[in-house]
Amino acid sequence: MEKQLKDPDIRKVSDMEDVIYDKEWLKSTKDFDAYYMYRGVEEKNGLRYDITEMPFKMFGKEYPKTKGHYHPGDYGEVYQVLEGKAIYLLQNRDLSDIVAIETNPGEVAIIPAGYGHVTINPGPDKLKMANWVSPEFDSIYDPVMEKEGAGYFYTKKGWIKNPNYKELPEIRKEKPEKKLPEDLEFLKVN
Repeated sequence: MEKQLKDPDIRKVSDMEDVIYDKEWLKSTKDFDAYYMYRGVEEKNGLRYDITEMPFKMFGKEYPKTKGHYHPGDYGEVYQVLEGKAIYLLQNRDLSDIVAIETNPGEVAIIPAGYGHVTINPGPDKLKMANWVSPEFDSIYDPVMEKEGAGYFYTKKGWIKNPNYKELPEIRKEKPEKKLPEDLEFLKVN
């Protein structure tokens, strides 16, 4: 039996205006819910379990996505797709490495310490994903907002480089993990 989810934090499109690629579309669209974050669904061994649901509704020319953030220090995160599909776009702080991990239901993306990330719903269905993370920090959104998005946007025409970054490597693709790691201790900072 699935846990009953209550009172999500709702990220609206208007909350993401700084990071959306299609600015013309943004000017003319009515605000709507971009995704729902159910934080602290469970806590286990000093880690927090969250669930995020993202409807499939295009952001103009761009596929729906999360706002994007970094973690401070040495904190990582683990995501597992429960329903739908996801692309996790990771970029390290010095922008020497950008990685895309395409995942299907049951598959896992590991976000290592030092990487920011954006989750994209490539459709056509709703994306439902879970994550394990330390509750000991707050996400850092400013670096992504200052550049008006991650290094790349995923659009109907494919990947488009964000012109607000001077130099970017090409996207490196990685395969997802097939299941959650048994030991999540690496997510804790000692």
